[in-house]
Amino acid sequence: MPAHRIAPLPTRLTLALRHLAIGGVLVPSLLPADEGIRYGRDIRPILSDRCFFCHGTDAGTRKGKLRLDLREDAIAAGAFVPGEPGKSHLIERIHSTDDDDVMPPLKSHKTLSPSEKQLLSDWIKAGANYESHWAYTPPKREPSQSIDTLIARDLKQRKLRPSPPADPTTLLRRLHFDVTGLPPSPAEVIAFHEAHAENPRTAVVQVVDQLLASPHFGERMAISWLDSVRYADSVGYHGDKERSASPFRDYVITAFNSDQPFDQFTIEQLAGDLLPDATPSQKIAASYNRLNQLSEEGGIQDAEYLAKYQAERVRTTSSTWLGSTMACCECHDHKFDPFTSKDFYSFAAYFSDILEKGAWNGDGRYQEDTAKWAQQGIVFDEWGPVLSAPTNAQQEQLSKIDGRVRELNAQATPASPEIAGEIARLEAERNAIIKAAPTVPATISATPREIRLLGRGDWQDKSGPIVSPAPPAFLTAHSQENPAAETKRKTRLDLARWIVSKDNPLTARVFVNRLWSRLFGIGLSRNTGDLGFQGEYPSHPELLDWLAIEFVENHWSVKHLMRTILLSETYQQSSTPGSALKEVDPMNRQLARQSQLRLPAELIRDNALAVSGLLNPAIGGPSAKPYQPAGYYRNLNFPERTYQPDKGALLYRRGLYTHWQRTFLHPMLKAFDAPAREECATERPESNTPLQALDLLNDPTFTEAARALATLLLTESAGETDFISRATLRCLNRSPSEQEATILTRFHQQELARFTADPEAAAQFLAVGESPLPKDIPPVRLAAATSVARAILNLHETITRY
Repeated sequence: MPAHRIAPLPTRLTLALRHLAIGGVLVPSLLPADEGIRYGRDIRPILSDRCFFCHGTDAGTRKGKLRLDLREDAIAAGAFVPGEPGKSHLIERIHSTDDDDVMPPLKSHKTLSPSEKQLLSDWIKAGANYESHWAYTPPKREPSQSIDTLIARDLKQRKLRPSPPADPTTLLRRLHFDVTGLPPSPAEVIAFHEAHAENPRTAVVQVVDQLLASPHFGERMAISWLDSVRYADSVGYHGDKERSASPFRDYVITAFNSDQPFDQFTIEQLAGDLLPDATPSQKIAASYNRLNQLSEEGGIQDAEYLAKYQAERVRTTSSTWLGSTMACCECHDHKFDPFTSKDFYSFAAYFSDILEKGAWNGDGRYQEDTAKWAQQGIVFDEWGPVLSAPTNAQQEQLSKIDGRVRELNAQATPASPEIAGEIARLEAERNAIIKAAPTVPATISATPREIRLLGRGDWQDKSGPIVSPAPPAFLTAHSQENPAAETKRKTRLDLARWIVSKDNPLTARVFVNRLWSRLFGIGLSRNTGDLGFQGEYPSHPELLDWLAIEFVENHWSVKHLMRTILLSETYQQSSTPGSALKEVDPMNRQLARQSQLRLPAELIRDNALAVSGLLNPAIGGPSAKPYQPAGYYRNLNFPERTYQPDKGALLYRRGLYTHWQRTFLHPMLKAFDAPAREECATERPESNTPLQALDLLNDPTFTEAARALATLLLTESAGETDFISRATLRCLNRSPSEQEATILTRFHQQELARFTADPEAAAQFLAVGESPLPKDIPPVRLAAATSVARAILNLHETITRY
């Protein structure tokens, strides 16, 4: 089996470069290769970053009555004289040596480089033409193009060459981690190598189709989606008490596995409860609206927290689906993008019908009497209305009980005392199952609250105008709808349908950009949470539009989109850059190679459990509580709590199912940069800290996984023979190099000698973890093999997708 070179640990410089934004402007080597100056690509990023804060959309903070985001206003004010930079005030001010006149002003701590000043001058000389922002215009694409033809055309213009295809082992691991989040088994590696040798294309297509059909596909896709929609198992504020919500997570997994069209997926989450004859699944989906943080702190104001909740829904919905930072508009018009404060509160008005209160401490009030909802069978807990969502096993039990009750009722009329007693017993059993079933916060549509435009976001200010539900005005300015003719109040269902309509150019771009970021390490537009003026002009705008149209025209099929990318030559390239490529494109923006990506937190743990044989592959269900340091919850008060880890198979569930305590996120997840989900998170940072190494070495899950892996290999017929080679094959899907084998063999001998001299140390080492110890392997030998397994599990290569 071909060896794969172990990549060195990324340096801090490399990691810093990966996240570095250079003044909001693309460096020249990353600009598309077409000639000429383009306002949207070259000029607007400069003006947006250095000028729009004081001379943009927000009239409240505009300086000198000068507006630079509108060409006519800028020309009228003399900022630009098209064709004559020497007569343009902007050029005069950016070159000024007077501290009082120079722009940007010194107090802004922003400067312009000589090349940027020259670019502005050249642009004005060429006519100072503007163009619509790329993200706010309908996508378009050339016929007969593809991912590979677009990338190849751009590389050719830059005199770059694509990297060779990844070797079979690397490609197979990449596909497995990207599609299901789980590593391939040694048998799968061998089978793929044989098929690949016979026909590479057929082998890859077959594996991609198999992985997309796997129920683990939905789990892998759910991770980033749950980040975006701020899914958690606790309420966040104040005491951060637990709240059941796992049925929503199951809905997301099922939706991705069934390839539910993304437009329907969107509609159900925002307004599933408003659909005609809404199914239980659609009602569960609508709990998206109530996954926000809640507070029961004493003394808080009900109206204040209602305002907080409505603002949070605007932030989350606009970030998740629109890739827009509408949060800026809570207090004032957006200083960069065309969103206004009215847009913010009109957007919030869509959610004003949700039955809830602000203060959950006994002082808060619902907007309606809940008695009528209770009479309809809606159950209320301390956090509001909830839906019961029995698991599959519980649903089977309920079906059997219902069937038996029907049989008994059909036997006699009136029923005998014996039959009546049996029915009563079954009903009691049924109620007990429902009571034990997981619940999910229910979204109930009630009388909409009055929503006013709040000056500076002040919830006590009642002087602003009342607003009605409406999408952002500038995005619907050219819509064929006639707002003046609308008499019926818009609902969340109207909002959802607009979000996925042809009139909205953002949603498809946002999703495909995020998916591309996950598969290549960085989006075609770098900031996946902001496609506005402060976002980055795409490195490949034609490709981003091509993918967006491909997504929509294929019925919003996520699996089709994934398959299209996975089967491209661009995706299947080697991720090992040559020295020249590292020099000209260190961040891989030109896509002449693949990227080397550390696995997200959940998959690092999943990988260790999978290769060790400990993984519990069950799909869905309530959250699990793996090992956690004693005392970690010591500061979690109101009330005080002690963490109790689960027992048995629940300890080894996938990281996706780990209990998500917002204020005290599981330490392993936190160490590897998983978000607390107190807010929408559209991307995760990637840190590189000593704490991560200590976690991989000392977290009981990883230590136990190393012992389980050693046990699994030692109990095979080969025993200790070729132990290192088999361990490497299982963890890295390749054979060790001669040097690696020598180092690990020497380490194995050292550990064997150490534990032989100190059997008590071996016993303590092997006592970590709940899984039983094998009775037929001497503890000293098992401990030494466990040390070797732990070393392999801690390799950078083990936790990296190449």
